[in-house]
Amino acid sequence: MNHPHPELGLPPRLEKGTLRIVALGGLGEVGRNMAVFEFDGQLLIVDCGVLFPEDTQPGVDLILPDFSYIRDRLDDVRAIFLTHGHEDHISALGYLLRERADIPVIGSALTLAFAKGKLRDHRITPITIEVKEGQRRKVDPFELEFVAVNHSIPDALAVVIRTPAGVVLHTGDFKMDQLPLDGRRTDLARFATLGSEGVDLFMVDSTNADIPGFTTSEREIMPVLDRVIAASKRRIIVASFASHVHRVQQVIDIAFQHNRKVAFIGRSMVRNMSLASEMGYLHIPPNTLVDEDEIDEVGDGIVLVCTGSQGEPLAALSRMANGDHRIRVGDGDTVILASSLIPGNENAVYRVINELTRFGARVVHKGNALVHVSGHAAAGELLYCYNVVKPKNVMPVHGEWRHLRANAELAVSTGVKRDRAIVAENGVVVDLRDGRASIVGAVPCGYVYVDGQSIGDITEASLKDRRILGEEGFISVIVVIDSQTGKIVAGPDIHARGFAEDLGLFDEVKGRIESALAGAVASGINGTHQLSQVVRKTVGSWVGGEHRRRPMIVPVVIEV
Repeated sequence: MNHPHPELGLPPRLEKGTLRIVALGGLGEVGRNMAVFEFDGQLLIVDCGVLFPEDTQPGVDLILPDFSYIRDRLDDVRAIFLTHGHEDHISALGYLLRERADIPVIGSALTLAFAKGKLRDHRITPITIEVKEGQRRKVDPFELEFVAVNHSIPDALAVVIRTPAGVVLHTGDFKMDQLPLDGRRTDLARFATLGSEGVDLFMVDSTNADIPGFTTSEREIMPVLDRVIAASKRRIIVASFASHVHRVQQVIDIAFQHNRKVAFIGRSMVRNMSLASEMGYLHIPPNTLVDEDEIDEVGDGIVLVCTGSQGEPLAALSRMANGDHRIRVGDGDTVILASSLIPGNENAVYRVINELTRFGARVVHKGNALVHVSGHAAAGELLYCYNVVKPKNVMPVHGEWRHLRANAELAVSTGVKRDRAIVAENGVVVDLRDGRASIVGAVPCGYVYVDGQSIGDITEASLKDRRILGEEGFISVIVVIDSQTGKIVAGPDIHARGFAEDLGLFDEVKGRIESALAGAVASGINGTHQLSQVVRKTVGSWVGGEHRRRPMIVPVVIEV
């Protein structure tokens, strides 16, 4: 665990009539979204998502929000509201419900369906409350109102949180597409009405705050997808998020126009699209969808829709790129990466692109064709929202530091006072009282790593060791000494992995180790631990000075 701002100290006891907000993820990063609202001793959670690891976090599968702030207060949690069904907003839910399974989960129909699918993997059947835009629901002491917003997934909702301390409008992820595929637009009229009534704190999606203008409409990519699919003579593989129903709908519609069959590849893609189809959010023309085991019969007239647009190692597209998937990508195939790059995934994605190209495929991605548009509001849309909502205080959410800062500056440019634009980090405590939001302290809040079956056992020190092992290698030194005289009885035996193949390389340092140990014993140093440190320092100095390397060094000194 780490404390984000030691200079702030822990927050004071929450005063009566004050609303407290603490983000446990999603600030300073794109993912792991989770915010805790506290009023009158009761807690409301908005979103509970995961963050995907970067190259600097080897072996890590997922990164969770830090639940330690609420772990001793789970009985005070009245509900969890999910803004929409993307993994960075729902996929940590199972890990939280493991600790208290009967917390009610509130969300729209599709959001809850996707969440339940995830929770089945945890063997959890949640208590769910389905809501729609325009509805209100009392979750004492909070009153919630749900507002339609447009995003890259159907059924997304913003939430209005009312308490005696004030009114909070949390957008969730949103954009202002005026020609959405499903006809469901962000309810700007309700935003404006809320602005007239008074919004004390506006918590706003920041992901595209540093991009000027307006986000391109989802319909704009249709002609490009159509041209790419029409020009392809062999198989087409489209990689997308398993929850991107709108994008998958576009691919299905175009495939149907060109008399192509469609197959879903990957467990999460099959599960989510089946749910979306059953619930009426995805419309598949008759005789268009085929099962994975029918792909070979269809031949070149197939469009495969799979996971792996972010280069995830175990996703279908990455396995195709590595040549260990039953579907072999070959000369003349077309691969479309229909998504943007999440920060930190660039290397993994370009590695996949290079391998697919090496196999002879044509790879189409956002960098060379308009095959993806963002699901997040750009600066022009955010300015519009600030002007109609007219908030007293603003707290940018969902974004890296550059996004949060840019969003705060947009708010200030529309008339929000600079000291009312709160840029916070995970763990920073914000109190809303008498129409004023302010930072009052910070609580410990770090990364919680999921590594196989291990949750939270991996530390930053462990990751540092993994990085050293991966980048610099490993050297072990075993020395046996006489417990009475301190003289070397056997060794030093040196073994290395990932450093050098020539064991003769270590002949030089063996003499240094023997001299250093003899000198240490003569000066009165004894005990295996102290002598091990002498060996570590000697080998480290040699390998750093002679080879400019910093491998992991494991000295073992044994007394006999």
